[in-house]
Amino acid sequence: MNLNIKHNFTTELPADPIQENSRRQVKEACFSYVKPKKTSKPKLIHVSKEMASQLVFSEADLQSKAFLNIMTGNTVLENTTPYAMCYGGHQFGNWAGQLGDGRAINLFDVEHQNKQWTIQLKGAGETPYSRQGDGLAVLRSSIREYLCSEAMHHLGVPTTRALSLALTGDSVLRDMLYDGNQAFEKGAIVSRISPSFLRFGNYEIFAARGDHKTLKTLVDYTLKHHFSHLGTPSKVTYIQFFNEVMQRTLDMVIHWQRVGFVHGVMNTDNMSILGLTIDYGPYGWLEGFDFGWTPNTTDTQNKRYRFANQPNIGLWNLYQLANALYPLIEDTKPLETILENYKLGFEKKSFEMMKSKLGLFEVDEKDLKLIQDLEDILQLSETDMTIFFRNLSNFKKDNSTIGLEVIKDAFYKPNEINGNIKQQWQDWFDRYQFRLEKESMSDSDRKMKMNAVNPKYVLRNYMAQLAIDDADKGDYKRIDELFNLLKQPYSEQPENEKWFAKRPEWARHKIGCSMLSCSS
Repeated sequence: MNLNIKHNFTTELPADPIQENSRRQVKEACFSYVKPKKTSKPKLIHVSKEMASQLVFSEADLQSKAFLNIMTGNTVLENTTPYAMCYGGHQFGNWAGQLGDGRAINLFDVEHQNKQWTIQLKGAGETPYSRQGDGLAVLRSSIREYLCSEAMHHLGVPTTRALSLALTGDSVLRDMLYDGNQAFEKGAIVSRISPSFLRFGNYEIFAARGDHKTLKTLVDYTLKHHFSHLGTPSKVTYIQFFNEVMQRTLDMVIHWQRVGFVHGVMNTDNMSILGLTIDYGPYGWLEGFDFGWTPNTTDTQNKRYRFANQPNIGLWNLYQLANALYPLIEDTKPLETILENYKLGFEKKSFEMMKSKLGLFEVDEKDLKLIQDLEDILQLSETDMTIFFRNLSNFKKDNSTIGLEVIKDAFYKPNEINGNIKQQWQDWFDRYQFRLEKESMSDSDRKMKMNAVNPKYVLRNYMAQLAIDDADKGDYKRIDELFNLLKQPYSEQPENEKWFAKRPEWARHKIGCSMLSCSS
């Protein structure tokens, strides 16, 4: 393997001086050295060859036992020092203190073509931050993370990536629904890839402890390696840094709303400093268009992380990061201005995003009302978000198509589309058709533009569950099928039309298909 390995994080940041792998509060250190747990019978299930090529792994490398051993923790490369990061975080709105990489171990960084990537194993064993956990992961959650990481990338959503998915050959005890029913499941490891896994919580922990020296060291490191275009560290560049994190976070959340993705656990320790989607736990895509939906069983009552609230939580989390950076800036006004710009930016970008989904590109003062009315009507009867927006591109402005016919496949209960609901739909389509007449673009060009922002294929929970069920039986073909399907989410792929369908009724309340827990 011809890897250009780097060690910036461990050589430039303070390390935990204690070497033993015991649960503890780690002070004045950004990380602790750890070693992955050896696995008994590792087996590679799938590899993202596209990601592998960016790290300069050859085809021969991917077939080798050496690759398998590295990506399952059985081999630590010479001159590398695996580590787990120290961070804190707000969980469901409450400060949780130290959290850290409880089941993630960073192996090393690889540099290629002026890009640097951190290779991390999720599910590779205990760290000082594992608290009561065992540091392991199970097959079902690992499949979901592996498939979703790469699917989100191809959707154009900022995200961490995945390189490989492997079985460990070991059993892991889990209480999947936190209801007292523990069971053994197959252990697995995902190798996750990102330019950095730094989170808001990495900075929060030092601010909370009053450790401003380590806070400054970490922020300066972040500027040097990930925001070098901002210049050398100073109060001005710290403010610019926060502004850029704000913009990246905003853009990420706008993308989530565009494709109907709900993260499920937007705690500050799950917020990437680079504005990447990170930590795929109880996520989901909207089936029926529903602002109040959350996929997380833990969040059922308060619905803090529901679809409609993701933009607000992005802002709330940025407030916590602003508080963490304040000791280095000592001026609230610029931070407050940036946070206010998030609100204004979201209104503007969300509006433009929704216009693009509807194929509206000219300026019209009535567009906001048209969008708001559509969002209200979509919730009158369960209407599949992905199918609705994808099929809407088939509507023609010359009035040669009937709106309800174009979108009929999106309705879960077609018999409900009558009376007042039917009338509201017809009235909306009359206004939409009138609005489209103001567009100079042809129907075919508009369809092409709409189909570039409205995916045809997303990783619905029932699809992932089918792959999980097969994999539990030792059949991994469906993982590969979905992996390849989701590499081209905006393409028609007529051979895969079966996946362009509403969630089947059997999946409505099935575990893993509707609601999920954080159990992994």
